[in-house]
Amino acid sequence: MLVLGGSAVVAGAILTSFGLYREFVSSGDASAPSLASQHRTDPGGVYDRPLGRARVAATPFPVAAPQPPLREAAYHMVIDKIGVNAAVFPYGVDANRVPEVPLNADDVAWYNFSAAPGTGSNAVFAAHVTWNGRAVFYDLKDVQAGDSIILRGDSGTEIAYTVSDSFTVDPNDPNALSVMAPTPADVITLITCDGSFFYTGDPVFNGDYTQRRIVRAAFSRLTQAAAAFGG
Repeated sequence: MLVLGGSAVVAGAILTSFGLYREFVSSGDASAPSLASQHRTDPGGVYDRPLGRARVAATPFPVAAPQPPLREAAYHMVIDKIGVNAAVFPYGVDANRVPEVPLNADDVAWYNFSAAPGTGSNAVFAAHVTWNGRAVFYDLKDVQAGDSIILRGDSGTEIAYTVSDSFTVDPNDPNALSVMAPTPADVITLITCDGSFFYTGDPVFNGDYTQRRIVRAAFSRLTQAAAAFGG
């Protein structure tokens, strides 16, 4: 049962206790500043847990990935089943290689060490379940197989996905990292907190949750925006 931490700022720490394996960032520019880093006053100071030691045997991302149908920071995630219409922004890892998370209740993170949506592999997203009350993924547990998740670009392009799985994992289990691994099919993976809340004394999150909710959805259609014609 999800617990709201009173009036204190309570957030699902999401991937901070997952750690991050180096394979997923070794092929890219992990030093490039992400959106979260640019807006931090204390880079690395909030998410300073030690990294997990687990390694995941994952197939590499395609060498020549197709052009992403959606531009970064220019689309929304729409989940009609639970009333979500949230802006998506690119996030990366901090100086300790821990995945960064939005510092608000409303935004969804797309991890730039995963595939871009619509390019044929696993695009990984994360958002909070609570942040001083309900957050954007508060009802993610209610999403079921067959439900639709749409990534809607500001230009009108849409990528639709159909939910195939919803389950929880123990964030301390090294195998939990496998949900972030590249896949041979075009899928999206949504991650948030689940289970029971417990206090940790963290100055920002105040606590953590015992589990992580994972929702996996498979590509179903791409609707390109109509071309604009000048007069």
